[in-house]
Amino acid sequence: MFIPLYDSNHLRSISLQYVTFGLIALNVVAYLCTSLGGEQFTNAAVLGLGFIPSVVHDTAELAPQFVVIPESLSYLSYAFLHADIFHLGGNMLFLWVFGDNVEDALGHVRYLVFYLACAVAGAFVHGLVAPDSQEPLIGASGAIAGVVTAYLILFPRVKVWILAFARIPLRIPAYIVLALWIFLQVVMFLAGGEDQVSWACHVGGIVAGAVLVLILRRRDVPLEDEEIVVAPASIDAEPIVPVEEPPAAVSAPRWGRQ
Repeated sequence: MFIPLYDSNHLRSISLQYVTFGLIALNVVAYLCTSLGGEQFTNAAVLGLGFIPSVVHDTAELAPQFVVIPESLSYLSYAFLHADIFHLGGNMLFLWVFGDNVEDALGHVRYLVFYLACAVAGAFVHGLVAPDSQEPLIGASGAIAGVVTAYLILFPRVKVWILAFARIPLRIPAYIVLALWIFLQVVMFLAGGEDQVSWACHVGGIVAGAVLVLILRRRDVPLEDEEIVVAPASIDAEPIVPVEEPPAAVSAPRWGRQ
């Protein structure tokens, strides 16, 4: 529907969004490790690290040669695997544009907790909707959905550059494009059509993101771009200097009045 390019939203509390950079790097490294090993290795990684509801819910078992981590850890590990370069690139682009400001609003540690929790929520809702599915769920979309929702709640009026329909450049408020994106995810989930995309995972991330951003944000971070009034005491120089009344005997020349 759209490709995010850039937002005019500067960092306010942190100097570098190193958690966002680290998550992007980890996703890229995971993709390279799984894709460069050949198709057989990729399939083994997807089975061993992807989230498989039937395996997690103990209605099916994974062949022993594919068991590399405890089943419960797949609630997280699936979010660092991607099917192809386009799947990876799309998710990481959203994380690049919107993740830094959410990290700024939450702080580094709480942002990492937020991101991972949204990933877990996405897998959890996917497992509720399709508990007997034997198809592995992979991709960071659940976590990214949480980041997008948090950005919408915190910075709805920030202008964002996008490519609409992958070809039309537009600069519009975040609330328009992101609310439309979230609405589409919910509609597709309720429609319940057969698709390779897990809309349930997206919805799980959206709900988790909306709740967690209210709990984990810094206390000095306003919601919905509320205006911040800076107290004069926080400014080194005196911002307002009173004007003294001129002596009564001195009057301005008549030509100087307006």
